[in-house]
Amino acid sequence: MYTASLSELKKELKMLPADELLAVCFRLARYKKENKELLHYLLLESDNESFYIEQVKEDIVEAFSTVNTSSMYLAKKTIRKALRLAAKQIRYSGNKQTELEILMFFCKSLLELDLPLGHSKVMINLLKNQLKKIEKALQSMHEDLQYDYRIELDELIEKVRRLSPF
Repeated sequence: MYTASLSELKKELKMLPADELLAVCFRLARYKKENKELLHYLLLESDNESFYIEQVKEDIVEAFSTVNTSSMYLAKKTIRKALRLAAKQIRYSGNKQTELEILMFFCKSLLELDLPLGHSKVMINLLKNQLKKIEKALQSMHEDLQYDYRIELDELIEKVRRLSPF
């Protein structure tokens, strides 16, 4: 089956009357949980980005509170689940500052866990990849904001460097 491009869909949506457009939105929200979550963000939370960031941080704290520290295998699964949650929320926002704050909070929370992260190459690589994403998001921000976040990022990089034997 042929799937229309975004530009074709945009043209078609512009031609729809308001009530039909509303029906299309409801139908999209009904079929996928992610569509409903994105619609919720766009309609209710995009106006107050700082409150949204705090909610996501609370979700990350909640996810990290369920980490099973007795087994590194189980801990990795829960940590990846928390990272997927953070990535999904970042995708909804699309704001680089939001991405930066959420990823930095994720990395700090991970480093604060009572786990031998230095013994797991997978966890070190996960941290390094998140630091690369933070670096990339930082590059696209204004210089004043870059300076503030750069200090925090350098601290995180140093902590990971001390942790990693790899």
